[in-house]
Amino acid sequence: MAAAVTSSRPYHIIIFGATGFTGKFVVEEVARCAAESPDGSRLKWAVAGRSRQRLGEVLTQAAERLSMPELRTDIEIIVADVSIEESLAIMCQQGLVILNCVGPYRFFGEPVVKACVENGAHYLDICGEPQFLERMQLEYHTKALDKGVYVIGSCGFDSIPADLGILYTQRQFKGTLTAVEGFLNITSGPAGSSGHDATWQSAVHGFADSGSLRQLRKKFGQKPLPVVGAKVKKRGSVFFSKEMEQYAIPFMGSDPSVVRRTQRHLYEEDHQSPVQYTAYVGIGGLFSVIKLCCGGLLFWFMVKFSLGRKLLTTFPSFFSFGLFTKSGPTMKQIEDTCFSLTFFGEGYSEGTDPAQGRPNSKICTQVIGAEPGYVATVSAIVQAALTLLNELHSLPRRGGVYTPGAAFHKTSLIERLQNHSIKFSVKSYE
Repeated sequence: MAAAVTSSRPYHIIIFGATGFTGKFVVEEVARCAAESPDGSRLKWAVAGRSRQRLGEVLTQAAERLSMPELRTDIEIIVADVSIEESLAIMCQQGLVILNCVGPYRFFGEPVVKACVENGAHYLDICGEPQFLERMQLEYHTKALDKGVYVIGSCGFDSIPADLGILYTQRQFKGTLTAVEGFLNITSGPAGSSGHDATWQSAVHGFADSGSLRQLRKKFGQKPLPVVGAKVKKRGSVFFSKEMEQYAIPFMGSDPSVVRRTQRHLYEEDHQSPVQYTAYVGIGGLFSVIKLCCGGLLFWFMVKFSLGRKLLTTFPSFFSFGLFTKSGPTMKQIEDTCFSLTFFGEGYSEGTDPAQGRPNSKICTQVIGAEPGYVATVSAIVQAALTLLNELHSLPRRGGVYTPGAAFHKTSLIERLQNHSIKFSVKSYE
């Protein structure tokens, strides 16, 4: 059941950036969920973006794909532009929750966050950019708290599977969980897999500006989280993973940052023992290692210069070996791709003092799902939005800027995801 829409807010959900590559999939998922709603609690939603014509085309396409002709006429179109503050304010005043699908967020995200906070609309995005996510927490947490607004970033594949996967592992562990290693594996069909250019752009500018993240973190003035139990030893830059039976590298996305922020929140607010987390991703065999090393060195060199960044963003397919394209993946690639995120955790069994000796208990859990960028991500943000609408009373305090784990750890979001493309389970640990 969706929360009641107030007379001043005609919509539960507004999808901003609905004409983008990911936004189109979000439109279809919201339409499906609205159709599933009981008659008495119909989910009311709208689409928003710069072009009324393109938004209309997106609704027409969704109507045809889903066999829902009513989408052409029943869904409101709101014209809003990140460069026009008044248009964002008008959009935010009409919705309870804004789903922001306009990236890269470092360039286009803050005006939407600001408009949501000032106009009383809750904000969710699918950002995987630690610089943006942490800066929004630094600059808007107090403002959002005062306004009673929730700003929850990284509600897509970055970083709900990892963040909620750690919480799930903690709940399943009988005792005190102290450390987890996560291994991501993405498998695809004969056509391979690829991502959209917008994700590539975020990576290029994120790596180029990595130094600012260290400076940003100093501004929080936070003390390091206590290390409970044995300190986890980090693996090498490239190593053969027995767990995955392939070569692996440290995961360069936002997951470690998001998990760390969640663990800090749970430690400081709920006095829970923090979990150390390291993340890795499988890259395949020896040939993949050679290709990654060559491409990685070229990438690191080029992001340091404006001309290099220009070339990288102009020719994403060439410099990413076809992993990112301006057209994005085909439907066949999306249908044939899936992910698994396996967690190997250790800690102390019930009744054992973590201050005494090494960890004496282990656990293995797994989060699996459909294609990460445009299926799992879409399911995650839509279910997060529905959870916020229906379980507002279970979120922390009365507003603020949070990670998914910090915001939703007392809600039914994991259970909702179990029914929508993302599964959590305990595995045997030999």
